[in-house]
Amino acid sequence: MDRRRMLRSVAALGTVALASPLVSLPVFGRQEENWRSLFDGRSLEGWTPKIRHHAAGENFGNTFRVEDGLLKVRYDAYDTFDERFGHLFLNETFSHYRFRVTYRFVGDQCPGGPGWATRNSGVMVHGESPETMTLDQDFPASIEVQLLGGLGSGERTTANLCTPGTNVVMDGELVTRHCTSSKSKTYHGDDWVTVEIEVRGNEVIRHKIDDQVVLEYREPQLDERDGHAKSLAEKAGTIQLSSGTISLQSESHPVDFRSVEILVLEP
Repeated sequence: MDRRRMLRSVAALGTVALASPLVSLPVFGRQEENWRSLFDGRSLEGWTPKIRHHAAGENFGNTFRVEDGLLKVRYDAYDTFDERFGHLFLNETFSHYRFRVTYRFVGDQCPGGPGWATRNSGVMVHGESPETMTLDQDFPASIEVQLLGGLGSGERTTANLCTPGTNVVMDGELVTRHCTSSKSKTYHGDDWVTVEIEVRGNEVIRHKIDDQVVLEYREPQLDERDGHAKSLAEKAGTIQLSSGTISLQSESHPVDFRSVEILVLEP
């Protein structure tokens, strides 16, 4: 074939390629993400409430409820909050997983709620069971991913870390302070916010918003300075936390959860 005929053939093939529809090529290395909803949108089936001063399973004042397809935390049956901190426990335990919630704060805080609990809730991971909590215990020994809403002005990060009865390691050092702020932006108003928590046993826990890590730490563990946490460590034979319960908080401010999902990971 001479040079002119070869060029005409190449040009013709290019014209056919441009006229043909685009072909989707396979994407290699992408794993199907089988997220499982933990909330059926109709009931609290699969969950157990534990509210301070009340036995596990007693949902005082219908604090945790399902309305309009949302999991809601409400206080209309409370005359005053009276430090009745509550948690809604999932009836399963997990070790390696990704967990995400979409939430928003609404309305006004319950009368008698502490100032720091305004537009404040949380997700507890690596927690104890509701049955091991004492009647007047306010928070389960756990790792808390603190959810905060903005107050209308100023900065107030969300997806922070609080450690009731626990400690963690950051940058190679044991952290014993109760709360550590993330590097998230502030979310004012009642817009929906999605927070994801990546938990890999005792290795690492990451807090994410919009696929960006806003806080990371390692070696979650029980704090033996806390009497209740010390007793849990003695029963377990270790202070290290590699699995546990997941629970949602009630801390005196109404909050809605639109979705609650988990993706179990291989260890």
